[in-house]
Parts: sequence; C-alpha cells; structure tokens
Amino acid sequence: MAASHTSEAEPELDDIAPIRRVHVLLPLPLGTPYDYGVSPGNAVTVGDFVTVPLGKRAVNGVVWGEGPADPNNAVADSRLRPIAERLDVPPMADVTRRFVTWLADYTCASPGAALRMTMSVRAALEAPRPRLAYALAGPPPKRMTGARARVLEVLAEGLSLPAATIAELAAVSSGVVRGLVRQGTLREVQLPAEMAVPEPDIHRQGATLNEDQDQAAAELRRKVEAGVYSATLLDGVTGAGKTEVYLEAIAATLGQGRQVLVLVPEIGLTAQWLERFENRFGALPLAWHSDLGTARRRLTWRAVAQGRARVVVGARSALFLPYSDLGLIVVDEEHDSAFKQEDGVIYHARDMAVLRASLGEIPIVLVSATPSLESLVNVEVGRYGALHLPNRIGTAELPKIEAVDMRAEALSESRWISENLITAMKETLARGEQVLLFLNRRGYAPLTLCRACGHRLQCPNCTAWLVEHRFHGRLQCHHCGYNLYRPDTCPECEAEDSLVAVGPGVERLGEDVDKIFPDVPRMLIASDTVRGPEAAAEAIRMIAAGEVALIIGTQIVAKGHHFPLLTLVGVIDADLGLQGGDLRAAERTYQVLHQVAGRSGRAQRPGRAMLQTYMPEHPVMEALISGDRDSFMAREREARRAQGLPPFGRLVALIISGREEAQVIEVARDLGRMAPRQRDVEVLGPAPAPMSLL
Repeated sequence: MAASHTSEAEPELDDIAPIRRVHVLLPLPLGTPYDYGVSPGNAVTVGDFVTVPLGKRAVNGVVWGEGPADPNNAVADSRLRPIAERLDVPPMADVTRRFVTWLADYTCASPGAALRMTMSVRAALEAPRPRLAYALAGPPPKRMTGARARVLEVLAEGLSLPAATIAELAAVSSGVVRGLVRQGTLREVQLPAEMAVPEPDIHRQGATLNEDQDQAAAELRRKVEAGVYSATLLDGVTGAGKTEVYLEAIAATLGQGRQVLVLVPEIGLTAQWLERFENRFGALPLAWHSDLGTARRRLTWRAVAQGRARVVVGARSALFLPYSDLGLIVVDEEHDSAFKQEDGVIYHARDMAVLRASLGEIPIVLVSATPSLESLVNVEVGRYGALHLPNRIGTAELPKIEAVDMRAEALSESRWISENLITAMKETLARGEQVLLFLNRRGYAPLTLCRACGHRLQCPNCTAWLVEHRFHGRLQCHHCGYNLYRPDTCPECEAEDSLVAVGPGVERLGEDVDKIFPDVPRMLIASDTVRGPEAAAEAIRMIAAGEVALIIGTQIVAKGHHFPLLTLVGVIDADLGLQGGDLRAAERTYQVLHQVAGRSGRAQRPGRAMLQTYMPEHPVMEALISGDRDSFMAREREARRAQGLPPFGRLVALIISGREEAQVIEVARDLGRMAPRQRDVEVLGPAPAPMSLL
C-alpha cells in the first residue's frame, strides 16, 4: 500500500495534470512508497532513480511501481505532486528491488531503510562532470624546493592526476600544486567524467592447479555455465589454494559478459589476494570499502551501475551496490563474524548473499578452511553442494599443533610467554625463520584498577571496562568508543599512583617480547595500529618479504595471509574466546585458532603452532591438536540440535531500554508474562542485557 504525497497549498491545474501515478520508495525509515505523478512526456519507468519533492525539500528515490490509486486513498491523481527529475543513472535492476523488499521483510526493517544501503553515495546520482587534473607541461621552476621536487617526481611518468591526489602523494599542500600551475610547470588536463575500468584478461595464463584444484575448478565452471542458482561450499585446508580455484569460476563468469562480486571480511587485508587476482587477469578489480573517498565511491558506484565494473571486491556493504548484471558471488572466509552487521539494518552478509544469488538465479561459492556450522548443516541436508581440497599445495604440510599447559608454568607477574614457547622462538629465529605471537586483545591491558580501593575503571556510558592503549596514551571503551587520558589519581578514592594495568593486550605483549628479544625486528599488527588498506598492505608486504622476524598481532593476522618464512605460531591466551555465554564461542574459538595456526609452514619449511591454555582437555583444544575438525563440529551440531539452538532453531532477542531501571525491569517482566505459550516456543528471561547500561 502506497501513501500519496500532496500539498494543500498547490493549485489544481487540470490542463497539466499528471496522467500516471507511480510509487516512489525513498531511502528514509518509511514503511511504504509515496505516490507521485508523472507529467505527460516524462518517460519515467519502474526502477528509475528520480528526484521528488518531500515537504519543502527535494529527495532522491526509486520508482518502485505504478498503478491506479489505492481505493482507501482519497487523493486524486490531479493533486499528486509531480516527479521533479529523472536522474542520469541506469535503472535499478528488478532483482535488486526484489532483494531490497525481501531484506526489509526478513530483518523487520522498513523498505526505505533497506533501500538506503543501495543509495549510500548521494553524489553518484548527480550528472557526471569532467574532472580537472594536472600534468607536466614546461621546464622545472627556477626555484626548486623539496616540496616542488616531490610533485615533479609524482608526475614524472606522464601521469595526469587531480590536484588533491598530487598533494596527497607528494605530501605537499594544494598551494604548492597551484604555484607550479601559475609558473607553467604544470598544465590543466580534462579527465573523462566516468572512471576508466581496466578489463580483466580471462585468457591470461593462471596458476598451475593440482588434481584436486583442477577438479574443483571444473565443477565450479559447470555451475557458472548452467546459468541457474546453486550454492557451493569450497572447503579446503589452509594453504590448499582455494583462491586459485574460484578465480577460474570468476573467469568463466567474465567470459559470459557478466559481473562478479567477491565479499571479504576486511578489505584492508586483501593485498595478497589482489596480487593473485592481478597475476591471473592482468588487472585489478574495483574495491569497495568505508575508507574510499567520496569521489572514488561515486565513480565506483556508477561504474557498477553501468556494468563497466566487471569484478568488485569488498566488505559486506558491497552486496548492496546496484549491479546491472551480476553473474557470480564469492564469499571468502564465509565463517567470519565480520560479515554480521550489528547496527541499523541488522543482517549477515553471507546469508543475504545466498538470498541475492537465489533471487538472481546465479551461483554462489562459500569459501573457508573452517566452515560455519550453518554451512556444514546446509551441505548435510542438501541445500548446498560441497567441494573439498584436503591437501596443501605442493609439498607443504599442515602445521603440528601442540598445547602448552599453563597450569604447569610458573610465570612472573609481568611475563606472558611460557618457557616452552620462548625456547621454540629462539630456535626458530636462529634458523632465520619468522615467529607470530597471537593475542586476540587490542590495547595494552583489558582492565585498569586501583590498588588502594579496588575500583575498576569503567566506561561512564556503558558497563564495559576501559582498555588502556599505551600506544595512544588513553583509556578507551571498545564498545561505544568513549576515551580519556589515563588519570594520575583514582577517580574513586583519589589515591595517587595507585592505578595498575591488569592482564595483557598486544601492546603489553610487545613489551614482554622486547625484554626477551631486544635485538629482533618486530611488528605489531592490530586494527588500531595499522589503519587503512594502504598501511595494512605495506605491513603484509614487509612480513612476506622477511623484513621483520617477529610479528605480534590480533585476529587480523589470521585471515588468509601467506608468509613463506613463518614457521612458528604462538597463541598467548588460547582460552580467551571460550569466555562468556555466546552459543558459538567454542566454534569461533576453534575457527580463529585453526586459521592463525594455518599461517605457519605454508611453503617448504614445516610449521608448528603452540597454544598456551589452562584447559588443554577442552574439546576445542583436543580437536586442534588431533586435527579432527569433523568430530568437533559433529559434537557441536548435536549439542545445538538437542537444545534447539541455531541452525536448528531461532533465537529472537527483545531488548527493552529506558532511563529508569525499575521501570525497564517491570516492563520486561510484563512482556515475558504476555509472551505466547506454544509448544515450539520457549520464553527465556527476562535477564539483564550483555551491556545493561548504555
């Protein structure tokens, strides 16, 4: 049902009355489209991006449908406000509109909120304008400075770049660029309004595949050639060459003239993936992520809508780009929790990608060395197909994984690395090989407390502890982002010099490493120390090139990287992920530890992983050490089946919030008493939310 949009103040002009009524969905939290009129001669069709009046402002939207007035809507066609403009953008594909509608229904979001995710770049809807750039023109300036020399170096190979790009690459102000233009050293150049997109060469020779890879690639090509929906789990051990396999499916899709989407958990960690893609196709795909500037986002969005962008690699939001003819979706590291969107429209990108593939009647490939239980169950019941790569490429073997029982270790207060691990590190470094220490905890210490009164520093906005980040000199809440400088006195008892850091984060682990290995070059990699795709790519390059011997990192180092010299992985607190009440805690702990262990021994040298744990008998640790993933996942499956937990049941969380705690508790209890009592519905709670104060 569409709402009509009219204005009482506007006169009725029957001689120019609109002849058609259309429903326009706006990217606003609205439950239905609004009705507008199409004036004679205005060739507006369903799917068009348009500008319409809404109150006193103009808003962009999409024509969602057309038809007669709703019988329950008394607004006559002659009183409808007309569409102001049809925008110079290809219409939104029918499958994309159906995807938006289905997503809104499934997530209990408004259709307008779902549409907003596909229209995230307002500037992309504006008519393209020629872009102004600068190139070398005349002799160098009479007075040469370091800044001017850097500008000339950036443009030395005949490039034509916008002023802002030149200034960024040369690390100069825009005034330096303008000065060189005035002196005649640089000249203005008009760049095309639309971005040039390199064409992937599908006939370029790819990597030589082994027998398992070749069979899997052939099966994926058959799925692409069939031209119908299919979902396939590509399940291979770490280092098995899964990427090279699905690149062949990408080549087959490009050969049909269609587009490809590759979803990755974190775009900043794809440097090695991009290198493999370029080696296979001789060109890079277009990337889509939050660090892109507005201009680049606008050009990329339009290239996707126009079909000129053949391959897109991106984080979860790339799923909502306006593809003109999407032919294949690949979800790499499909098990990764980063695919879950936790605010706004809440969704899981892996599951929504499967939906998008189903609606578009195209194949989707889910890729992982540690598949999610949901995907394994879908294979078991026949919803998904499965392809297996059981061996690493070449002569590389899976790493040996062993537990270090920390109950038998006598560590000092400020020491976090066991003697067994230190010994293994010394032996590894002496052979000229690399060591990775993994601790999935950012910052210096997870808790700061007062030795005098025992006060724990908490976030004033929520119930989370404040994490010390000594690198930045601040205490920070990892939940809401609140931060402050570390106080000199206790906020509770005002005792001086009484605040102490409790427990290790990666920064504190770095201090421990520096004491033991003061002369070994090391690198710390965490999301707050390596910012942006460029910095991440440089860090990965340095590690792969052997420029650092010891790496300390959080989970961002566990995702798909290939480091030929890395042969030892030490996990400092292997039990960390098992804490708390998350139903997927054991599964996710297994996945992240298996993935990080899989960074070792990926070339010709054997790998080893040592897990520091206080629970060596835990099923997760036993599965990792024995290498028996299937038995562990079977146990997880049966435990969840017995309790009716996902994927064998659904959990719905109703969160009640308010300013008065007593009132919130009362309303929650009343709601619990009113809940339907059915045989297949179990009501739990009420109970305090995981973060009860926000």
